[in-house]
Amino acid sequence: MNPPSVHQISQCFIKPNQVLEESKHPLHLSPWDLAMLSVNYIQKGLLFQKPNSPNYSITPLLQTLKSSLSKTLVNFYPLAGRLKTQEQTEPHLYSIFIDCINSPGAKFVHAAVDLTVKDVLLPADVPAVVQELFDHDRMINYDGHVESLLTVKVTELVDGVFVGVSINHMVVDGTSYWNFFKAWSQVFKAQDEDGVTLSSLPVHKHWFPNGHGPFINLPFTHHDQFITRHQAPPLRERIFHFSLTSLSKLKSKANSQSHTTKISTLQALSAFMWIIITRIRKLPTSRKTNCRMAINNRSRLDPPLSQDYFGNCIQTVSGSATAGDLLKGGLGWAAWLLHQAVANHSDKNIRDWVDAWMKKPFIYQLGQFFDPNSIMMGSSPRFDMYGCEFGLGRGLAVLSGYAHKFDGKVTLYPAAGGGGAMDLEVTMCPEWMGDLENDEEFMSFASLPCQMN
Repeated sequence: MNPPSVHQISQCFIKPNQVLEESKHPLHLSPWDLAMLSVNYIQKGLLFQKPNSPNYSITPLLQTLKSSLSKTLVNFYPLAGRLKTQEQTEPHLYSIFIDCINSPGAKFVHAAVDLTVKDVLLPADVPAVVQELFDHDRMINYDGHVESLLTVKVTELVDGVFVGVSINHMVVDGTSYWNFFKAWSQVFKAQDEDGVTLSSLPVHKHWFPNGHGPFINLPFTHHDQFITRHQAPPLRERIFHFSLTSLSKLKSKANSQSHTTKISTLQALSAFMWIIITRIRKLPTSRKTNCRMAINNRSRLDPPLSQDYFGNCIQTVSGSATAGDLLKGGLGWAAWLLHQAVANHSDKNIRDWVDAWMKKPFIYQLGQFFDPNSIMMGSSPRFDMYGCEFGLGRGLAVLSGYAHKFDGKVTLYPAAGGGGAMDLEVTMCPEWMGDLENDEEFMSFASLPCQMN
């Protein structure tokens, strides 16, 4: 018997309910934005419990979500736009920007699925149907020329509601994504008030290195020169819970072994996952392995950018070692490598990367992240994901779509119960996931998330 699938009930497009003067001009994209042309949209969402009432109707919720979204888009107007390419042969011109006006707007989808909250949260592996809770499945950012840059997909379950938000990764990084989600929640909760005052407003003036921008002429003549579409192999995806106690033990152990107090919880946890997964893979001792981590550049630039800077302002840093050295060195040694990588990511390093990109622009390809010897730590437990509420109480779980999944990808979320705990969404090849589940050291720190009370 085939499992239930998500079916669409309706869709419409939402525009800002006011047009700001600044939104009438092209929004030029930075090197960090343009490098994302060939990777996936960001797909994240929150699962809520439906009110326990036999007469409950989702219609009022949908109406309020739409009206609050329209109000939120006034300040977050790039999300209602489309990508546009300006090109010519002589002299050469190939420039991509956001047209915030000539667009039908952001997409809003109402859907339903014959599943309960328990059907989604209780299985050992994240069910495949979760991927259907998002728009832009398997799309890449370049598709934003014809597809929406933002889609909200609201799916009604038997006893729950899932709010899935997919946003073009050329327009936002994780910080900007959750800033929008939080702002939308604030507007939603203030619908009955006379006015809405957001706790912070997005900054749309994009950063460019001295002497460059806002217009960047790319060295291409056709999108086929920089677009690829990568199909991931069969994978298993599980969510593991790390309590505050477990995280504190890892941090204490890493610092003790390295005779320091500088290693952070995230660095200790990343090192732990790097060691465990490398051991499970049984790599040759001479094989090079990396632990890559996404890092926010905003506070590291001099002068720093606001955390409300709306766009991409991220890079990756990594620790590298042979498999033999990593397993011999242990937790403290590996965590110190990661600490140094983060500590050394300075204003100069950031500007050197951007300067090199300006001289020879390149576009990230999804395939380059699928290194079978390495791991990638993504997202951040510092994002206030569960602070985003829409009249249904606190979310039960954060879930993600197909985007950016590969063997060795670890996505970090704050735990649903808060308190400094974390939930890790781990994606691995089926054979390695089985070994991870049976690894005594890993399971001595990890547990299954307590998502159902």
